Amino acid sequence: MTMDTTVSKIGIQKNSLEGSLRPATRSLQRPASNLKGGSDEFQYPPTGQALATSTNAIESKSSETLPTLTSKQKTIATVQFITLCWTLFVAGWNDGTTGPLLSRIQAVYGLNFAVVSLIFVFSCVGFITGAISNMWLTDKLGFGKTLVLGSCCQLVAYSIQCSAPPFPAFVFAYVLNGFGIAVQDAQANGFVAVLKRSPETKMGVLHAAYGLGAFAAPLAATQFAQLPRWSFHFLVSLGVSILNTVLLVVVFRFQKQDECLKQAGEVIPERTASDEATFKQVLRNRAVHFLAIFVFVYVGVEVTIGGWIVTFIIQERQGGPSSGYISSGFFGGLTVGRVLLLWVNKKIGERRVIYIYAVLSIGLEFIVWFVPSLIGNAVAVSIVGVLLGPMFAIAINHASRVLPRWILTGSIGWIAGFGQAGSAVLPFMTGAIAEKHGLHSLQPLLVSMMGFMMVLWYLVPSQPRRVD
Repeated sequence: MTMDTTVSKIGIQKNSLEGSLRPATRSLQRPASNLKGGSDEFQYPPTGQALATSTNAIESKSSETLPTLTSKQKTIATVQFITLCWTLFVAGWNDGTTGPLLSRIQAVYGLNFAVVSLIFVFSCVGFITGAISNMWLTDKLGFGKTLVLGSCCQLVAYSIQCSAPPFPAFVFAYVLNGFGIAVQDAQANGFVAVLKRSPETKMGVLHAAYGLGAFAAPLAATQFAQLPRWSFHFLVSLGVSILNTVLLVVVFRFQKQDECLKQAGEVIPERTASDEATFKQVLRNRAVHFLAIFVFVYVGVEVTIGGWIVTFIIQERQGGPSSGYISSGFFGGLTVGRVLLLWVNKKIGERRVIYIYAVLSIGLEFIVWFVPSLIGNAVAVSIVGVLLGPMFAIAINHASRVLPRWILTGSIGWIAGFGQAGSAVLPFMTGAIAEKHGLHSLQPLLVSMMGFMMVLWYLVPSQPRRVD
């Protein structure tokens, strides 16, 4: 075979190959930066459609290749998940306690709106401290020990509060409580987010457990608020928290997260040195900041409604002592929404459905604002709970889609911990504004914050940032 014949054949093959590629790459330019070593070999970047196709294929493949769980692994996975649900139940119980007791605390200690709102400020200090120290604690202690540390902080806090000590000691306990809840919330969310089997559904159920705790607490707190020994409600909280501590010790046995996941049959990807997340890596990611601020405002709105709606109904709608049950109605709606709306989220799409829920919630808040009906307000508040319910789980699910795998757990810990601070800042703002302008300012504040949530959700990236 002659040299000319060989060159001719190579040319024909090259032309044929270029002809087959040309329809798919007609609009692409050929920048010099994409040429290898000055040769004619061009590395075409994949199109968006190709990326989506390859991503779907990878996801499909990963789901198909998950190993079959043994009956023992299924039992371990179920027990672990139920334990974390109980941890979130305790967090919800804590948040649901404040609303019905707020007026009683105000009366017992002789406080105005601004001073009683220090409860939320001290909680905020605990939440922020927990969010900042979570990654450091995880590195030093590991998943299991950090969870138990958080639950022990709650034990100490409730032990202080159950005796109705002087207000400075009573309010300081909220720092310990906030710290404990922040680290437990961060660890639980991070654990469920990395699960490979039905993570979206499990995240919804996990936060439904929070709603269930927040629903149950006002049922008890409303009764204790009418008793001379009102602070004995915190003995109930102490008992709930003791059970939480025992479960965390027995189930997770102070182990690291990967060890717990392996016992449940989860596939743990190999880690490299570059995969080790640092706090700086987390904070350099733009999506983390937008998600954290969104969750901050969302949790703030949620706890502001649950914490102040009872006082609002009593003072603005002349409700009686049983008005505390309206807080249960709100958190009950929160629980129902997190479970029953799962199929709506999947049908419409989790990103779009947030806007729908927010607009409907704003409309219902206008009803509470302008319609002076006790029953009408109670029903509207309960429906707002249903609509707000799925938002937190959707935000965490979205984080698992747009954030790099190696910073996911640390990022979710920061998002959840920082978000919990919203449960202190916005209720405190409400108290400070109410002290100056009256409690009727609650509804305008909630409407504006819900509108701000929509803006923040629009700013959250919808696609993961490309990593070269």
